[in-house]
Amino acid sequence: MKRHLFWYFAVLCFSFGLGLTNVSLSGEAIGGIPWHATARNSSGIAPDPAQIADLAIVQVYAAPTYGWRGLVAQHPWIIFKRAGEKTFTRYDVIGWSAGQYVRRDYALPDGLWYGKRPRLLVDHRGDGVETMITRVEAAIESYPFADSYHAYPGPNSNTFLAHIGREVPELKLDLPANAIGKDYRPISNPVGLSPTGSGVQISILGLLGVSVGLQEGLEINVLGINLGLDLNSPGFRLPFIGRIGIDDTSVSDSRQE
Repeated sequence: MKRHLFWYFAVLCFSFGLGLTNVSLSGEAIGGIPWHATARNSSGIAPDPAQIADLAIVQVYAAPTYGWRGLVAQHPWIIFKRAGEKTFTRYDVIGWSAGQYVRRDYALPDGLWYGKRPRLLVDHRGDGVETMITRVEAAIESYPFADSYHAYPGPNSNTFLAHIGREVPELKLDLPANAIGKDYRPISNPVGLSPTGSGVQISILGLLGVSVGLQEGLEINVLGINLGLDLNSPGFRLPFIGRIGIDDTSVSDSRQE
């Protein structure tokens, strides 16, 4: 037991140190800029929807949260457009929305999140995406915590995207290990699909649990701190930094199939 605890805390310290180093190397100050002065412009990741109006697209992004919380947590969102549309629609859960937590078009589709550049988690394009978007819209409507928000342990923005992932497994959405809240499950329903929709999860309020699946591999959660091993896209799932290993962005394009 002592040996296991030693390695557990060693991994925590390593992950925290690496996360802090990444922030320092990128030149980002932890909370050094007031939230209202941070950049919110486009990151340039999403394609110009007007130039590909005939193409259906769905993408999922995640970026570090503002300030010191960016070391330990992520904020995700989903954007999509149907064939024929010239603009993206974006959905997030926003914690300071005074009861209207599920927000449509709160910010630019691929905008910086209070100065932090997002990472692309999902990018699906082509004919089959129309059906996917229909299922995503239904999942948004059925989100069971639309009137509730708690930054820790949830439900929060990661709980929202995890719900969509469970309802639309063809997204192949694998939220990073430091997406605190993705494992939140009410105490009355501790067992079910994992957030990717491809595995099984046991979780008590997102504070203690385990997930096993084809997409996420094995992940253990203790007090919202997640450790795991991903064999699908080989890598380690770590707190504070998300993962180390092969890029696991879910990408598909029916035009190339």
